[in-house]
Amino acid sequence: MPRKNEPTERTCAVTREVLPVTELLRFVMAPDKTVVVDVKGTLPGRGVWVTAKKSVLQEAIKKRAFSRGFKEQVNAEEGLADHTDELLEQAALGALSMSRKAGNLIVGYSKVEASLKKESVLALVHATDASEDGVRKLAAVAASRFGKVDRLSVIRLFTSDQMSTHLDRENVIHAVLLAGEAGRNFVKHAQRLAQFRDVSAGADDDGTKGAVTQD
Repeated sequence: MPRKNEPTERTCAVTREVLPVTELLRFVMAPDKTVVVDVKGTLPGRGVWVTAKKSVLQEAIKKRAFSRGFKEQVNAEEGLADHTDELLEQAALGALSMSRKAGNLIVGYSKVEASLKKESVLALVHATDASEDGVRKLAAVAASRFGKVDRLSVIRLFTSDQMSTHLDRENVIHAVLLAGEAGRNFVKHAQRLAQFRDVSAGADDDGTKGAVTQD
């Protein structure tokens, strides 16, 4: 997100495309000249912007785009792309936890099924290791209410263990995000992570594949 009074568009240091800052990641130079990702958009100093995709970040490291951007020799370590992925993942999982505390998250197959039939729903969340049968059945419930016009976001980015740990619950497989600020914040973080991993480009018609997709 852009900081207050800052431009809403920036140029990618690799592709030279001018993009909204929501589609970019900002990097700053630490005192030891190590390149650091500014996931929250709060770190001080001059920033170099890169399209928020892991493949583009890896290209930036390979082509020394950061040294050109900062106009001096900097250290962009090979593990920067993986570390960025980890930080984006933790931010999304943290937002998932906050959505539960705010009352915007329902977990458990039966409760999710019931919520899909009557609640104001933002998104379905499935563990990456969820059974495809369960995913298809919930997709059918969602389709019976929302149809194919007003589609529902489907998020599959985290394992059951990851969701269980961050939600302090056992065996979390399916969840549903209810309308609310915390729920919207999680969806935003999930979309950002999916964009970085370049896994948000589509799903099978039954909603069983993909990351942040449409059911």
